[in-house]
Amino acid sequence: MKMLHVEVSNGFSNVGMTVIKKSKAGRNKTLTISGGERMLLQSKVNSIEDLKSGLFDDVIVHGDLLDCLGLIPDEYFNLIVIDPPYNLDKDFNGNRFSAMKSAGYEDYLRSWFGQVCDKLRPDGSLYMCGDWKCSASMQRVIEERLTVINRITWQREKGRGARMNWKNGMEDIWFAVKNPKDYYFNIDAVKVKRRVRAPYRIEGQPKDWEQSEDGKYRFTCPSNFWDDISVPFWSMPENTEHPTQKPEKLYAKLLLASSKSGDRVFDPFLGSGTLAAVARKLNRKFCGVEINEEYCLWAAKRLLQADMDKTIQGYADGVFWERNSFAEQKRANKAEE
Repeated sequence: MKMLHVEVSNGFSNVGMTVIKKSKAGRNKTLTISGGERMLLQSKVNSIEDLKSGLFDDVIVHGDLLDCLGLIPDEYFNLIVIDPPYNLDKDFNGNRFSAMKSAGYEDYLRSWFGQVCDKLRPDGSLYMCGDWKCSASMQRVIEERLTVINRITWQREKGRGARMNWKNGMEDIWFAVKNPKDYYFNIDAVKVKRRVRAPYRIEGQPKDWEQSEDGKYRFTCPSNFWDDISVPFWSMPENTEHPTQKPEKLYAKLLLASSKSGDRVFDPFLGSGTLAAVARKLNRKFCGVEINEEYCLWAAKRLLQADMDKTIQGYADGVFWERNSFAEQKRANKAEE
């Protein structure tokens, strides 16, 4: 979701909503929930009472973040990934967030960010997603509690553009830590496999690239600009109707770089459940808080799907692949089986 009950002007408000259900095309894989599934999925969603009983691992918590934070132990998570409401007018399944002046938005961030930071281990890392409008505000608030290590910019190819402005095709992710001298980062886990366009040889042997049955490839260390991410769309199994859903591939990079197998990760704005699904696929323990019940059910269904299929689009054979390499990825996945 993307909602909090906080006392700031132009914050969230509940609005009436009429849902019009459309029939899906045959190839449309967007997640839906049938009437028969609803009761099962509701049983998979946790309540604030579960937090009170000490259940913090592998949970989707339906509740207000501010009500939950006091129940979660401090210094509990190795990694926190935050995708809060951006400073935009946006309707999240009936919960509306309204744009505000930068100072008001920073007050909104401060209303919960400090408490979220308290849940991070001394050697832990934190990522926060943003766009051009709110990114500067996020940096100012983050630096009040943590040390910013880098800013990732990723290319999101979606939308038709605008008539009176440049199309917004980029988003930011702030990377910050509690202790810049002691944090986990595994660059080898997030290397990118790219096709070599102009292979160079020395004495007939490949230089910095490999020859395989599928072609010529180079394994590269990723920079802080990512152009290999595809925003979920209707033909992808991970797609939902959440208006700001993040790709599983995007979160897989964050989890693989900044956490180990078995580590605990936290998402205070779980939304449609991308972090929970990726954590399950990559063997991390997760805790996600979400105030919108319907989004919680989507997340629960994605977890059931993740138990049956560990595939992450764009990640195969232990590496991340560039765009338009789906056939090669399928062959790599079959080789792993």
